[in-house]
Amino acid sequence: MELSDILMPEAVRVVGQVSSKKRLFQQLGEIVSSAHNIELATAVKALQDREKLGSTGVGHGVALPHARISGIDSVIGGFLRVEQPLDFDAVDRQSVDLIFTLFAPIDSGVEHLKALALVSRTMRNKEICDKLRANSDPATLHALLTNIETTKAA
Repeated sequence: MELSDILMPEAVRVVGQVSSKKRLFQQLGEIVSSAHNIELATAVKALQDREKLGSTGVGHGVALPHARISGIDSVIGGFLRVEQPLDFDAVDRQSVDLIFTLFAPIDSGVEHLKALALVSRTMRNKEICDKLRANSDPATLHALLTNIETTKAA
């Protein structure tokens, strides 16, 4: 599995600011809804329900909200860079500006965990995060995220 299997170019966006975590989940839902044709309300509710179990803010300005939903056949993702970092109740109490969301089929099991591990490894890379923060063009952000495997393979 590679990030290019999960993240489509149209599922990458940059916004100036988001007023709350609830509004952030709405934005993430809109991203995956338009890119993957899933129901917006289902995506938003799934993210909110998962977040009630504990914050998906993993530290260093990164959040990985994820959920399982019905109506999809494979793991899908979306990426959002917020220019004004948002309080997210992250484990290190830092505001969040890089958000990679994942949605997996209800019965995905291992595939969901593999995708989450892949995204987590990628977003723990300080060099990649610095490059993501230095760019505002969604196409560039998508290329930075999905060209990682190509670079490693070469």
